[in-house]
Amino acid sequence: MEYLIYGALKKYKKLRPVRFHMPGHKADSKRFRLFRDAALDITELPFADCLENPDGIIAAAESDVAEIFGAKKSFFLTDGSSCGVFAMLYAARRRGGKVVIARGAHKSVYNACAVLGIEPYAIKGNELDGVPLPPTAAEIEDALKKERDVCAVLVTSPDYYGNISDLAAIRRICDRYGKLFLVDGAHGAYLRFDPDEHRYAGEYADAWVDGAHKTLPTLTQGAIVHANRDDVVADLREGAGIFRTTSPSYPIMASIEYGAKYLAEHGGALIDALKREFSLMKMRLKKRGVLFYEGGETLQFAVDFGGMGISPYLAEEQLEKRKIYAEMNDGRYILFYFSPLTRPRHLLRLERAIRRLAKMRSLKDTYAPKPATAYGVKKFSYLTALTFRKESVPVEECAGRIAARNAGVTPPCIPVVLAGEQITPQAAEALKKSKHVFGVADGKIEVIKIGGEK
Repeated sequence: MEYLIYGALKKYKKLRPVRFHMPGHKADSKRFRLFRDAALDITELPFADCLENPDGIIAAAESDVAEIFGAKKSFFLTDGSSCGVFAMLYAARRRGGKVVIARGAHKSVYNACAVLGIEPYAIKGNELDGVPLPPTAAEIEDALKKERDVCAVLVTSPDYYGNISDLAAIRRICDRYGKLFLVDGAHGAYLRFDPDEHRYAGEYADAWVDGAHKTLPTLTQGAIVHANRDDVVADLREGAGIFRTTSPSYPIMASIEYGAKYLAEHGGALIDALKREFSLMKMRLKKRGVLFYEGGETLQFAVDFGGMGISPYLAEEQLEKRKIYAEMNDGRYILFYFSPLTRPRHLLRLERAIRRLAKMRSLKDTYAPKPATAYGVKKFSYLTALTFRKESVPVEECAGRIAARNAGVTPPCIPVVLAGEQITPQAAEALKKSKHVFGVADGKIEVIKIGGEK
């Protein structure tokens, strides 16, 4: 396949041009020598098209990618999947002011609701082996029966642990109730190229986000937001234009196009080979008593070190000594993220390391159970809570107070505390003990000021 954007960048580099345009590094190979590919980093030039209103190589690349992903229209994003979430909810806001979401939706969903004035109706869902599950189709239908003013349903599929929503059933429910169906599919772009699957978001959603950089050969922050309905295209274009940067990275755009086209050619074979090796690895580990989350349906692999009595933090340290780095440690599971470009020999290396850790006597009985998830009782609607006067209190003293802003653990950037909810002791403990959090500054969290008016 022809890589339109990358080809144009390479051609410009070969000209050895005098650069009286941004960016400021000027591709100076002596004074900017740490970044050898800086010559490919350009701005909008006559040959380079413009993401704001593309009619050249970017427009052609977006058209090619839309065809590959089965969309009516696709928009490149160099700001990550979060920008696509904002664009989708902007399109939804044109149709109403309330959206059904999962309680464990990414923080970008809640941020977009706050910015756009959308009230999220959050479904808590169940857990399996300590892993939060996505809402069922029945739970979503119950929400639509109760909340008549909902304009859209937004689900995350797949999620961080590889759970996939029943997209076909949710599609039927949205059709029955006349609601827009949106999917944050940031973790599942590769599913489009899996010949054995029919769980790709684009087969069901009216609009969806692909976090290309998460599972495709694409640079970090490369993402795509797609539309499958003609009446959504214009609103999605407008939303993307509002929220994405006016200084998009050309290398990132080139990598989005590359990732999609490369997997269109090679993805099926790569995914088949990896899935086969992955399945064999799980079988062998299971026989040796290694526990892992078995509900996942994608290339994510969550090893249950806590279930084996091993501190995941100590396990993580041992893995890093072996030069193995995981995606996330949630206090019980360590998540390993594979992609079609993961080499089978690396799976074997990971398998050997996990087997060694499972046998290490020094790691036995080191696990301290993480606080159980306990969401607070909703006292105010999300948007109402954001309007009250607030104050900052130490996390140690926040239990029982009503959150004025969201706070949670990152990764996976999911709120433990939601604005308008009464903070539980378990939630406070989770925020206190987690290594990386959001919504907490200098050990304090924002709560509604007692007796404070709007």
